[in-house]
Amino acid sequence: MEPVRAEERTSAWHRFWNRGGWWKALLVVAVYYGLYQLAGVVIYALFGHFADAKNPYADGLSVFIVLAAPILVGGILLVLFALALGWLKELFGRQPIRGSWWMWIGVAVVVVFNLLRFASVDWAGWDAGAAVTVLVAGLCIGFAEEVLTRGFAVNLLRRGGYGERSVMLLSSLLFAALHSGNILTGQSVFAVAFTVVYTFLFGVTMYVALRVTGNLIWPILLHASTDPSLILLNGAVDATSGTLHPGPLAPIANLANYAVMIFGIVAIIFVRGRIDRVAAFGEITPSSSARAAT
Repeated sequence: MEPVRAEERTSAWHRFWNRGGWWKALLVVAVYYGLYQLAGVVIYALFGHFADAKNPYADGLSVFIVLAAPILVGGILLVLFALALGWLKELFGRQPIRGSWWMWIGVAVVVVFNLLRFASVDWAGWDAGAAVTVLVAGLCIGFAEEVLTRGFAVNLLRRGGYGERSVMLLSSLLFAALHSGNILTGQSVFAVAFTVVYTFLFGVTMYVALRVTGNLIWPILLHASTDPSLILLNGAVDATSGTLHPGPLAPIANLANYAVMIFGIVAIIFVRGRIDRVAAFGEITPSSSARAAT
């Protein structure tokens, strides 16, 4: 009797996702974004009266309702999805391909500038509860967005047969697309365009961090320290608050976005590689969307 392959013993649900592909990565990101937005609407409808409509960062409860709670729900949904696929251990396991020494530069850039931002924060200008909740929200943001893009998207692209440069570029494009929705909040087209370009290159930097550290937890922590450092320094991610008085290192700290963007451009030029799909995932029936891109 001919042995039954592991691929044939799995359910149709698992076979569908295990084959990977770019459009499945897009599907996961799109569904996540829709559920995240829905969570925000429901949470604000139920608890919005506890938030400060004029200043969402006025106190801890307001920050939690407006910023932390929706992304916390998103993170929980991603964990449940990973459990349903049996991928949780895989997503947080050792990466099937490591990085080169120069990739540590990207990690250092993010760490150094985030420390400069935290050192420049006008802590006296913040409500203590709001500041703590911003840090908690940052952890939720780092977890959800990295699990989604450097976790699920990267995994699905690798399973689809893409080379590492394509994995980096496509997962970073999906990460940037998540932030294009800022246009719906009333931001200017220029501000949103800059945010999309920055987040694409920040995504490239986080992919590099994933490669060189070998584990998803490190991009999560790097990301988790980035958004809070921006918010606490400037009063918001994309704007400067006139009521805060940053320290003398703030002008240097505010160069962080440009430093990350420069590193991201360099990384696009030099990233190479392709994983052994059989060694990483076992035998996978080729997806029609797989390409020989590098």
